[in-house]
Formats: sequence, C-alpha cells, structure tokens
Amino acid sequence: MPLTKITGGKLYDPTNGVDGEVRDLWIEGGRIVSPPADPTIHPARVINASGLAVMPGGVDIHCHIAGPAANAARIITPDQRRGEGNVLRRSDLTRSGTLGSVPSTFATGYKYAGLGYTTAFDAAIAPLGSRHAHLEFADTPCIDKGCFILMGNNQYALEAIEANDPARLRMFIAWLLGATKGYAPKLVNPGGVEVWKQSSTARGHGLDDPIPGYKITPRAVIREIVAAANDLGLPHPAHIHCNQLGMPGNWRTTLATMEAVESRRAHFAHIQFHSYGGGEGDEFSMSSRVADLADYVNAHPNLTVDVGQVMFGDAVAMTADGAAGYFLHKLYGNRWFNCDVEVEAGCGVTPIEYRRKSIVHALQWAIGLEWYLLVDDPWQVMMSTDHPNGGSFLAYPQIIRLLMDREFRRAAFARCPAAVRERCILGDLDREYTLSEIAVITRSGPARALGLKQKGHLGAGADADVTIYTPSENYQEMFELPRMVIKAGETIVDQGELRATPDGVALHNAPAFDQDRLPALESWFNDHYSLKIKNYALA
Repeated sequence: MPLTKITGGKLYDPTNGVDGEVRDLWIEGGRIVSPPADPTIHPARVINASGLAVMPGGVDIHCHIAGPAANAARIITPDQRRGEGNVLRRSDLTRSGTLGSVPSTFATGYKYAGLGYTTAFDAAIAPLGSRHAHLEFADTPCIDKGCFILMGNNQYALEAIEANDPARLRMFIAWLLGATKGYAPKLVNPGGVEVWKQSSTARGHGLDDPIPGYKITPRAVIREIVAAANDLGLPHPAHIHCNQLGMPGNWRTTLATMEAVESRRAHFAHIQFHSYGGGEGDEFSMSSRVADLADYVNAHPNLTVDVGQVMFGDAVAMTADGAAGYFLHKLYGNRWFNCDVEVEAGCGVTPIEYRRKSIVHALQWAIGLEWYLLVDDPWQVMMSTDHPNGGSFLAYPQIIRLLMDREFRRAAFARCPAAVRERCILGDLDREYTLSEIAVITRSGPARALGLKQKGHLGAGADADVTIYTPSENYQEMFELPRMVIKAGETIVDQGELRATPDGVALHNAPAFDQDRLPALESWFNDHYSLKIKNYALA
C-alpha cells in the first residue's frame, strides 16, 4: 500500500503524551504506522502541515442520529428543516438531504466530517429498532458508528434480576448485543419507564421505589446490569441515563446512582440534566449542584460522564425516557411522539426551544459548562450536547471556545438573567482548557471510555483518522472549519470541501454466552413478543 506522510504539524495526541510537538505522521493501508526503518523509502504522498494542529479524528460518545426515534423527530419537525439554508442539494459526490435539529442520514455524515469527527455512537436504540438503526447507519457516510442497546426496562432483564440469576442476566446481555449488533448496554430511567407506562403521572420514580409487578427497585436494576456488563468484560460496560431527568432536586438521585455502581466502570450520560438542586417538582427553586457531583467523580476514576450541554435555539427532546418526553410535551404544549416498544423500552419525542431569557434554560446552559470546568481530570468528562436534546452537534466549536476563552464565556454568562448568576458558580470559575485538553474531551477520552484502542490517538496501529486544524485565536472558527480531514487514510475534507464520502463501518460487540440457556429464552420470547426469535436477530 502507498505511504502517506504528514509532515511539520504540531501533534496533539494525549493518549501517547504528545502535546503540541512537531512530529511527522506516517499512514499506510488505512492505519498509522511507524516511520520506515529504511531511510531510502519515500512516501507516495506528502501533506505539509507546517504551522497546523494535528489531532485524531473526533469521537462523539453520545448522540441520537439513527433509528425509529430519530426518524420520528424528523417527521414532527418539518419547520426546523425548511428553507434554503437547511437543504443540501445533490452533487456528483453527495446525496441530497436536510439539516435542522435532526439532519437526515447523509447530511449527518457530511456535517460530522466537516467538523473533523470520524466516529459517533447513537446512545439509545431499542433492540427491536436496531435493524432500522443499522439501515440508517448504512446511509450515514464518512464516519464509523455504533449504538447502545436499551436494557434498563426490558422485561426479560427485569425478570432475571428479580430471580437473582446473574448468569441468566449475563447470557441475555451477551445474546442481545450480538443479536442487535449493539456496542454496549444502555440504561434509561431504569425501572422508571416501566412505571410510567402504567401511570402518566409517575415521572419521579425514586431509586428505591418498587417497580410495579416486580419485587425489585431501580437501584437493583442498575447494580445488577452494571455488574453483569463488567463481568462480561465489555469495552464500554454501561451507559447510564439516571432516573428523574430534568427534575429539581434530582442531584441526590444521581449521586445515589453513582454510589450504586460501587467500584465498577460506568458512564453517566448527559450529566447536565441530572445535576439540579432545589425542591422536588419546583422549577422556581432550581439551582446547580454540579460541585457536589463533580467532587464524587473526581474521587472515583472508574466513572466517566458526558455533559449534554444545552445551547440556545431549536432542539428536539428525543429520549427513551418516555416519561420525560411526555412531561416536556405537557410543559411546552408542543406536538409529540410516543412509542412503547413491545416489552423492551419506551420513547418520547417533542420539539423544544432553549431561550437565553429563560432562567431554567440559561441555568441549564451554565450547569453544563460547570461540569467541564469542575471535573479535574479531562479524561473523565466528554463533550456532548446529547444531540439533538441540548442542541446540535454542530455547536461543538462554540462550546470549545467557551471552554478555551474565559472572557468569551464571561461575556456570554453576563447576558443570562441575573437570577441565574445567583444559582450557580460559573461566574467564579477561571479555568481555560488547552488544545491538548480539548483533544482529550473530544477524541482521546471518548475513545478510551468506549474501549476503542484503535481510535482517539495517533500512535502506530491506530486507525488513520486524522484532523488538521489551522490555529486561530478564535477557537470557534478554528474548530468549525478543519484544514483537512482524513478517514482511514483517505482525505475526505480539504479546505472545507468534501472530497470523498466513504461508508465507514458499524462497530459492535458479540460476547460469548451459554448456549444451553437459549431454549429457555426462546420459549419466553415466543410467549411475549409479536414476532419469532428467529426473525429478531440481525444477519
């Protein structure tokens, strides 16, 4: 395979301890390789990166870009996708598409690539929706992708936990990931969605409240699924959306959930939405409790979080937490979509607009930034907007500027309502991120948390996913328009123009499991589902 050499660039490769050093990078066969030992060997192609910043391709650990919920979000938000600025025209290289809060599949791939991202994970796919998700993945070019499979309200999982049968639960998790081509288990409001299906007012289900129909609690669901996933040795054992999302006072539930995983590895999703002080159900008393939760994360290196940063403007609440979707629909009076996916999960979708003048919305914005600034180790906190829940992934460059430019952040904070400044400590935080720390929270950290040893770094053997940026004092401009993006050794973006649209690959796990338990699962499955188990698994 022909050799490519990227020369003269300043490399930011935190995984390998490289912080802005001028080094050459060699690529062959879609991988980064060591420099040739023979000095007479010359590259077929040389990329001059002198004066430029070279980083691994971005890795988005938490977004919603495919599957039935994303499709429903596109259907119920036609107003967000109208107008010439939201339409992508077909070209000799690209397919047509739409933008808005939830871009169409092809547009999603193009726009991620345009930011320098080469990998993204959909964070909540019901097992029965995985076939749909993978079909959309096939139409999402330029990036590698994977999905987390919903398990926290799956009735078979709940029965295995109630029966105190860890082996049965491990077998089910392993089988389900293989059958759905999923990457990791996802828990969303564990046990709470099952409660809400029986009563639309039961949104605030606590961690130790019994789950109707079962002799277990959400705490038991979290503890046992996290334990089983860790025992299976999964690269990303558990991705947790805590109970009581968005409710004032929910920080106590979040802290209790962190304690419930004990010393096991676990990732907490869109943590901003779970960090609120105040009286339960009283949004007027809402405040930040990030400091308390960040202290716990700082003391527990087994935990990682992504932020779920709220950005002002249009968004879509799109969640497997049907209770939260219903609450927001009632709160804002917007149209909404809801789905109960057989015995597996629930789903809620409703449009939302975040307004700077709103005390609650501005406080959510500030709380997200506090998370980035209060977690000591950037390897434990990762960039996300919970796309499209807090805003679009296209806002990542603006978030980077807010983190790297203290004066820009202060000016933005000063435009928020005065009451917000009394309910959080953002105004007291002086920390500014470095380019190396940005590389951690957008690339190296997510790759490590996901167990992707071939992603997020520039060492020999890594995928040749490379982004080259032109340094600028305006960090938003710097990260909005990469000089070049390379995917698996192929240049896909050059000077802001798409040059190639490769398919990318679907990343998934299929752990081994006890085959002797399959007949019992098949019997249960055929009694409860509307389709046969033989038609369930993806080929």
